[in-house]
Amino acid sequence: MNSRIECTLSKFVKTKLCGVVNKLEGRDAMLRDLYRFKRWACLNLVKFNKAKCKVLHMAWGNPKYKYRLGGERLERSLEKDLRVLVHEKLDMSQQCALAAQKANCILGCIKRSMASSLREVILSLYSSLVRPHLDYCIQL
Repeated sequence: MNSRIECTLSKFVKTKLCGVVNKLEGRDAMLRDLYRFKRWACLNLVKFNKAKCKVLHMAWGNPKYKYRLGGERLERSLEKDLRVLVHEKLDMSQQCALAAQKANCILGCIKRSMASSLREVILSLYSSLVRPHLDYCIQL
């Protein structure tokens, strides 16, 4: 299957088909590769989970072409890859909001479940359970 793919193909846990699609030629190459994937799947009796197939447009002036796999249109959306939410404008605000929400939930669990309110105990729990989520967000 790899030999005739025109775009970049990455096969790890999630298979990714990537390419520059700023002109009709790029779009046509991507459509041909999607067709090849579909045909390969039919020949090898493999079912694609079309609900997990996503399109991610990454550019300011992107024409945002529509893509189909089989007869179904692929939706544009945020994509989570290696625990990072990637938005089409490479905006990480949603990733940071989710990290803050998770940290607040953990703080609430600590507050509800701790009988002791000693500063050292709370600080130790905060450092080990809450701060890693916020540090992860700061690195973005």
